[in-house]
Amino acid sequence: MGAQWKQKHRELAANAKGRIMTKLVKELQSAARNGVDPATNPRLRMAMDAAKKASMSKETLERAIKKGSGQDGGNAAQFDTVFYEGFAPHQVPIIVECLTDNKNRTATNIRMLFSRGGGQLGVSGSVSWDFDRLGAAEASPPSRPGLDPEEEAIEAGADELDPPEDDGTVTFYTGPTELDRVVKALQARGWTVTAANLIWKAKNPVSPEGDKRNQVEDFLEAVDGDDDVQAVYVGLK
Repeated sequence: MGAQWKQKHRELAANAKGRIMTKLVKELQSAARNGVDPATNPRLRMAMDAAKKASMSKETLERAIKKGSGQDGGNAAQFDTVFYEGFAPHQVPIIVECLTDNKNRTATNIRMLFSRGGGQLGVSGSVSWDFDRLGAAEASPPSRPGLDPEEEAIEAGADELDPPEDDGTVTFYTGPTELDRVVKALQARGWTVTAANLIWKAKNPVSPEGDKRNQVEDFLEAVDGDDDVQAVYVGLK
């Protein structure tokens, strides 16, 4: 029984990694449509950083960029970004970000996931008013005596930050158009930026407990498992 349990979890981990790689490849392809030079294409640079952090092979990364830009000899990959708003079970607000080459397929899949999981799909604007659109940069601090994350945020031009994690990692928040500038400023100050993305941050997160929380988390896992879903933003503490 123990061996079967371990094998099951190895399979789950492999499946999860496969989904992550699929999402990263699509983001690389989509970002590459705006240019293949990461120095002048911040979205591509952030996608490349995320791919490297996930241990994507160099060959896979380069192939995704070539396909996205059309440099592989075929037509450039074309994806549309689509957002869906609504509620997970127990009225937990949620925004689902999809990157798709077939809007009809994606819409059908999302409707099915909400219906089966006990969620409620809303119209545009139904919950986004309760979220802020922000840039978020997750970074590890340099070894500098007396370092104050709040002062670092001010110097880098970030608007706010979360309290440091146990390992010292800090998430800095800024306006959507300022993310790339803040990332470069943090790196210039010695921080190691491990993730940088545009996000939706809930203004009034809720905290269901017990079985209710389990139902919400099961719903979120099912939604995130769809191949077209790039990110799930949820008002959950």
